Amino acid sequence: MNNELHKVAFIGTGVMGNSMAGHLLEQGYEVSVFTRSREKALGLVERGAVWKASAGEAAMGADVVITMVGYPKDVEEVYLRENGILAHAQEGAYLIDMTTSTPTLAKQIYLKAKDRGLHSLDAPVSGGDIGAREGRLTVMVGGDEMAFHACLPIFETFGANIIHQGEAGAGQHTKMCNQIAIATNMIGVCEALAYADSAGLDPENVLKSISSGAAGSWSLSNLAPRIIAGNYEPGFFVKHFIKDMEIALDEADRMGLDVPGLSLARDMYVKLSSQGEADSGTQALFKLFKNTTIH
Repeated sequence: MNNELHKVAFIGTGVMGNSMAGHLLEQGYEVSVFTRSREKALGLVERGAVWKASAGEAAMGADVVITMVGYPKDVEEVYLRENGILAHAQEGAYLIDMTTSTPTLAKQIYLKAKDRGLHSLDAPVSGGDIGAREGRLTVMVGGDEMAFHACLPIFETFGANIIHQGEAGAGQHTKMCNQIAIATNMIGVCEALAYADSAGLDPENVLKSISSGAAGSWSLSNLAPRIIAGNYEPGFFVKHFIKDMEIALDEADRMGLDVPGLSLARDMYVKLSSQGEADSGTQALFKLFKNTTIH
């Protein structure tokens, strides 16, 4: 544990945030928590976390404030509103937004934080519920290098691949690269399993062959088995993936970059969401390819 930064406020204890805050408790950090649905934080409170009534209240007295919320509008709300984090964080505190949000908003928070004597990092993650639970997330960090090194022990409690990408907003841009790569890869994973099923192959045997070869990917190794089992529970929500892809499309358009694969994936996930799958895991994309469950 970093002895200088030992009081941590964690805002947003959903699918991934719960595990991340839990790792901080295990490492001896003093953790306060706030989330819109108090029930989601009860397990952490039972383990020693202190419940706070708002994001601003959680930030008061904290050395580090971590946010892991849903959408950029949620980030704006917890940071920029009158009774939010920026208004209540103590001077010198480190603010770490781990939500996948926009690079523009990350820069805005950085500048406002700097004006108030605060340090701000944008540090979105990859690895899903499995990576969060096992403490081996990839953490992509934007902001001042000094702040990055100060917070590195915090990141190391739940991350295994932690890289400083550059100035404020660079973490979010890197996460967009990550989501772009995943988007079309998920189409490939689902098409491959649909093909295997249509050809009458044993999908588990197919997976044994292709997951360790040139076709190998995190999604193939971790999400394809869920598809085979008919498990569409969220490690990462469809609705949040759509949000990420739309951020990436907006940023690409701003840079004059054509990303047809990403556009196709976004359209497919929007169709999936319209069929009632917004709260399913991203592997539910398979349902667009086959009406039956692989057995």
